[in-house]
Amino acid sequence: MNRPARTPLFIDGAYTEGSGSRTFEVISPATGEPVGSIPLPGAAELETAVRSAHRAQRSWAAVNVWERAAVCHRIADGIDAGRDELALLQTLEQGKPLAESVADVTEAAQLFRLHAEDAVRLNGETLLSRDSSKRMFTFHRPVGVWGIITPWNFPLLMFAEFAAPGLATGNALVVKPPAHTPLTVLRAMEAVTAAGLPPGLVSVLPGDGEFGDALVRHRGVDAIGFIGSSATGARIQAAAGLKRSLMECSGNGPLVVLADADVGAAAKAAVDGAYPCAGQVCCATERVVVHAEVHDAFVAAVLRESERVVLGDPLDPATVLGPLNNEGVARKMDRHLADARERGARVLTGGRRRAGMPTELYYEFTVVDRVPEDSLLAKEESFGPVVPVIAGRDEDDLLRIANDDELGLQGAVFTRSMTSAFRFIEEMQVGQVVVNDTNNWWDINMPFGGAGGRSTGWGRIGGRWTLMDMTDTRTGVISL
Repeated sequence: MNRPARTPLFIDGAYTEGSGSRTFEVISPATGEPVGSIPLPGAAELETAVRSAHRAQRSWAAVNVWERAAVCHRIADGIDAGRDELALLQTLEQGKPLAESVADVTEAAQLFRLHAEDAVRLNGETLLSRDSSKRMFTFHRPVGVWGIITPWNFPLLMFAEFAAPGLATGNALVVKPPAHTPLTVLRAMEAVTAAGLPPGLVSVLPGDGEFGDALVRHRGVDAIGFIGSSATGARIQAAAGLKRSLMECSGNGPLVVLADADVGAAAKAAVDGAYPCAGQVCCATERVVVHAEVHDAFVAAVLRESERVVLGDPLDPATVLGPLNNEGVARKMDRHLADARERGARVLTGGRRRAGMPTELYYEFTVVDRVPEDSLLAKEESFGPVVPVIAGRDEDDLLRIANDDELGLQGAVFTRSMTSAFRFIEEMQVGQVVVNDTNNWWDINMPFGGAGGRSTGWGRIGGRWTLMDMTDTRTGVISL
């Protein structure tokens, strides 16, 4: 594939250069070389996108749900047909190994098929009334125009997580991916156009934080969908006010290893949850809380497992760990590890950027033992390839440490006891608890999101739950 010199914006059903003069050069974290460039959108492009979204959404909402589902299936077919090109482009702009990008593109297509089938089965219900002369029933209606802000770690997949359920249920979308990872989503618009969507139903305008703020505040945007950090999510919600929103924010999920656990399996899961996408995953292995009785055996097993993590060129089939995406994340890793060292933690392997690589974003796979509970590694989402290990005295102590965090996205627990498994499922303050597998485990048909009372957002990504979050439940009352 020839690397694109320039990729236009996608507005009102067509690629366009826009009216502004500002451009952004996309630099590969893997090579340090330009991958392409984009024009940056401004107020005029936003107005056009929102206006055309409203026009298209009115007609799209009136389309039979079976026809909308058929269009989503055609989008999936188009993404599948362009899989190799899309995957290579994503690896170049994002940095993850090519095999991961292939899996992302495949899963994005699956989401359009899944939500096409979810939409034709999104039924309402008949309700009983205290008034015998009334008949009540519910059904689902699209909200309208969604402003979607997606992150850089899964450029195409997380676009699909909103676009598939949103389109299947009759909504329109104005999408803002980050300016430094926009190319895969923009290229995927070829499949969207070929599937027969009305012009304007989806627009893609990569931009900076200022443009994202304008999108959120625009009076013509009815609802906001966001995946990203909790800090950014809080700013978005403050700007959005009472608009409908679906927010999936940061995680610092614990993987808990009880005294009766299969230590080898737990160690493998900890490593498997730490290196995909270079650890830049909201449900990655962020903290491992281990019972003191099995602590030493667990750490030894993790070090053995870490030997299979090959850091290198993401286009090399032998590579499983590519570079971090950007300097901000790399500096965060630097800061967290410096803080851990100062507090007495032991860096057993890795712990630094690897010299002699094409960029300074290649971070070695890292295992840190005896991590203090008040350290940055324990308290904040590191978002890098690191396994921080914290020891606990007993089951109650392990649960306390696991819940001692303001974030609550996903957790995992290793145990042979069903009683303990159910206890952690019910008492760990996260949205999902995985038993005897990696904290990074996810399925497109599960409701994924944060726990109440935590700074991890609300709503659910995955399965029919996203369709319900992206629609209004309408109630009809008929007098006999």
